[in-house]
Amino acid sequence: MYELSVSRDFVAQHYLTVPEPGPVEGEPHSHHYEVDVRFSGPDLNEYGYLVDIDAVEAALDDLTARYRDELLNDLPAFEGNPSVERFARIFADAVAERLDAPAPDRLSVRMWEDDIAWASYERSL
Repeated sequence: MYELSVSRDFVAQHYLTVPEPGPVEGEPHSHHYEVDVRFSGPDLNEYGYLVDIDAVEAALDDLTARYRDELLNDLPAFEGNPSVERFARIFADAVAERLDAPAPDRLSVRMWEDDIAWASYERSL
């Protein structure tokens, strides 16, 4: 099984909409998100790639530009509570949409919202 990973970081804001989120989480605040996008699959393409790193970097640059310095609550995809778990799924789906005919079988996104907490989402391609 082959794996390939590319990562990026960016700052975005959110506030939680759960009952009694606490004084910090209920108010708009920033997170320095770090995202690791990992592909896996049993085969390489005709050029010996699992996935073209340049294409992955372009997709991640596009997505980090989309979310950088945004208040996630203002974006329709985050309707409801903009948790880091939901963000990992949204990010994974957006990466999958931006790649043409990827060779990998699986895509996993691990997203840190700070130095000690992360969430991940895995899907098939």
